[in-house]
Amino acid sequence: MTPYWFVLAAAIATSMIGQALLKAGAGAANFMAQLFDWRTLLGLSLYGGAALLYIVALRRIPMSVALPCTAASYVAALLIGHFAFAEPLGTTHLAAVGLISLGVLLLATA
Repeated sequence: MTPYWFVLAAAIATSMIGQALLKAGAGAANFMAQLFDWRTLLGLSLYGGAALLYIVALRRIPMSVALPCTAASYVAALLIGHFAFAEPLGTTHLAAVGLISLGVLLLATA
C-alpha cells in the first residue's frame, strides 16, 4: 500500500471529524451563532484540510477509484450519527452501509 492510500484515509477521517463538528455546531440558537461557533469554525477548517489531503492522494490514485473510496465516510457518518447524536439506526441503514462497504472494498482491491 502506497503512502497515497494513507493520505486518502487521512482525508476521509479528517473530513468526517469536520462533519461531526459541523453537526455539533448546528445546535446554536441562530445561524450567526452557529456560523461563529468554535465547532463550526474548526469543522470548516478540517473540511478544507481534508480537501487538500484528497488532492495529494489524487496524485497517484485514479479518481475513478479514490472518489468511490470516499464513500467509506457514509459508514463513519452512520456510526457517528448514531453514537454521538443519537440518530436512529435501523436494518435498512445497516444493509445500505453493508452494500456501500462491499463496493468500496471491491474498488479498493481492483
